[in-house]
Amino acid sequence: MTDGARHWAIGDVHGHAKTLAALWPRLDFDLTGDRLWLVGDLVNRGPDSLGALRWARSMASTLGDRFACVLGNHDLHLLAAAAGRREPGEDLRPILDAPDAADLLEWLRFRPLAVREGGRLLVHAGLWPTWSVDETLMWARRLEGLLRGGSTDLLTGGKALLGKGEIGEALYALTTLRLLRTDGRPSTFKGPPDDAPPGDVPWFEAPHRRWRGLEVVCGHWAALGVHRRAGVVCALDSGVAWGGPLTAIRLDDGELVQQEPVG
Repeated sequence: MTDGARHWAIGDVHGHAKTLAALWPRLDFDLTGDRLWLVGDLVNRGPDSLGALRWARSMASTLGDRFACVLGNHDLHLLAAAAGRREPGEDLRPILDAPDAADLLEWLRFRPLAVREGGRLLVHAGLWPTWSVDETLMWARRLEGLLRGGSTDLLTGGKALLGKGEIGEALYALTTLRLLRTDGRPSTFKGPPDDAPPGDVPWFEAPHRRWRGLEVVCGHWAALGVHRRAGVVCALDSGVAWGGPLTAIRLDDGELVQQEPVG
């Protein structure tokens, strides 16, 4: 890493490749030294999931170990569709029909579910409060091994994962979790925290959290929006899938850059 290198993170892209292309030059990103994290959900709901996936793969090749992108629930949906476990929908069909589909899907399947760097942890959705940081990484590595080994049993997604034992619950937390009920189980509410049922709390506000000590960089929860609490959470899904902007943050100092949807 060069002196003065910066660490950028970009929220859920959801197939908005043109918006991403408009955002990117505004970051003044140094390809020789800066770092880039993507919080997952590269694909689905947007006009050009194929373009977004190709861009991310190209950036991974350019940046090497200065790049990380975790798997989100919509990325897993694409892998499930490719495996014949779910219907792809029109947003994802261009990827499956692309001449480089096999390479793109293989690259996506080998993305991590959690990445730690110093005092920060990158995941798509959230963590169970009962997990320590080491346990979080342990579950992520176990899940990655299953996905990379070709297992499709965990590609059902959503609440169905909660019926698949500890391994399913682990994948649910990392890719789907938003709120927790008073009994510690996940709430199905997807709206803003202020409108949640009484007693429901965001996963990062659960009492007795064992993973304290890291700032968790994540996305997934569009109704939460951009939300940063230093040393706890940095949430970056600003709802580009629903007409909101796409958000990037310079993690070093909190500088935000947002791009309204293009195309």
